[in-house]
Amino acid sequence: MNLAAWLTRAAQSFPDLPAVARGTAPLLTYHQLGDNAARLAGALRHRLGLAEDDRVAIVSKNTPEYIEILYGIWQAGLIAVPINAKLHGAEIGWILEHSGCKALFAGPDLETTLEAHRPDNLQHLVPIGSSDYKALLSADPLPVVARRPDDLAWLFYTSGTTGRPKGAMLTHRNLAAATYGYLIDVDPTAPGDCLVHGAPMSHGSGIYIMGTIARCGLNVVPESGGFYPAELFAIAAHWRNASLFAAPTMIKRLTEHPGDADPTALRTIVWGGAPMHVADTERALDRFGPCFAQIYGQGETPMTATVLSKAVIADRTHPRWRERLGSAGITNVAAEVRIGDADGRPLSTGETGEIMVRGDTVMAGYWTDKAASAAAIRDGWLYTGDVGAVDADGFLTLKDRSKDVIISGGSNIYPREVEEVLLRHPAVREVSVIGRPDPDWGEIVVAYIAGNAAPEELDALCRDSIARFKRPKDYVLTDALPKNNYGKILKTELRDRDRSKIETTPEDEST
Repeated sequence: MNLAAWLTRAAQSFPDLPAVARGTAPLLTYHQLGDNAARLAGALRHRLGLAEDDRVAIVSKNTPEYIEILYGIWQAGLIAVPINAKLHGAEIGWILEHSGCKALFAGPDLETTLEAHRPDNLQHLVPIGSSDYKALLSADPLPVVARRPDDLAWLFYTSGTTGRPKGAMLTHRNLAAATYGYLIDVDPTAPGDCLVHGAPMSHGSGIYIMGTIARCGLNVVPESGGFYPAELFAIAAHWRNASLFAAPTMIKRLTEHPGDADPTALRTIVWGGAPMHVADTERALDRFGPCFAQIYGQGETPMTATVLSKAVIADRTHPRWRERLGSAGITNVAAEVRIGDADGRPLSTGETGEIMVRGDTVMAGYWTDKAASAAAIRDGWLYTGDVGAVDADGFLTLKDRSKDVIISGGSNIYPREVEEVLLRHPAVREVSVIGRPDPDWGEIVVAYIAGNAAPEELDALCRDSIARFKRPKDYVLTDALPKNNYGKILKTELRDRDRSKIETTPEDEST
């Protein structure tokens, strides 16, 4: 099976349906989208000389071309490597080298940055929308290359606590199963319904492209390529039956936006990537009505571990409604979920342990990392590193994150990556990075530093090395970091110390 066959089917059976739009302007029909993808596939194989299973990266903010590029890669029998365009050039360069990408499609204004961090293995860099890109669209079309279900389709780079990103290997089977789970449990889609890409297409929003294509819906890319409430409201009002994926911080911005919004134009707003406060959910429901669904998953099992459906979220009459709003929902139809002890043995209802996922949505492993793959997947179960409990009704509640990941604005930030940058400063003896609760972002990054480095110097170091959203918002200098008897830094104690620090009032400090 090849995911590109879904586009071929749509182009053949519904050629005149709109497939891609920029804002409120239709851009491509399904016939045109299918033709562009087939010509890009032909160019990748016969002009650029790529072979089956070669990797092709996409580094761009949201753009309509993203969709034809993604499907062109698959149609050619190649592996897509979508990369977050917000990453630092050095971080992108490392991913390009680690994945062995031979070709790269670069978004506007990124060509110079990417050239500066171009690894030797990258043979072709094509700016999206350039004359070189347009020339590829004149190649002879290539029919869909046959693929097996377990052939790789997408390398999803999701950082780990070891400091370097890991490439989750997602197969055609994985992405098809995730699509079925989305269309059945999260957002049933009909021909003509639209998906608005306000969140990055390199991550969550991009995973939902496939469901829209499978059901002959319309993928809409805002003209800004980003997330602006007024623009999204205008798009939804124009196209109607609109869905979008959003982090909780985005939903909060939509709710608080003073402009007019027609709630009847919104079919589904899916949130994920971070927990949402129950009070924020209630305010969003009051403004937009029963259009919200929540998903819980990881890059290793994309968007499909559990789901809190629109029906459950909207059912204010249920005696445990507010309690359920604070949960991550029930197991998605495409997966199995259980709670395990330290050895992976299943725990009883209500007991707290590690969240484990099994099914066709679970990745094949990590790219070129057998040790990490073996640690993450045991006896067919993905060990998520998240801690939770399942109640008698099957609802999962997340308790903690054992991997110390910081979730800020829906983006995962891994402390080790930031710590290793800060340790380059000669005046930093030790460092520990934690998340501090924040009403707008969920969490912000805070660095505790043992040493006498100036915060502005530390910030400059981070600015030159990592993405802006990963940089600490606060640098706290201290004589020493708390440790256990084995010399391990105690992040839990550090979080308690930080909580006490920010809760202390001026009156407390004067006593």
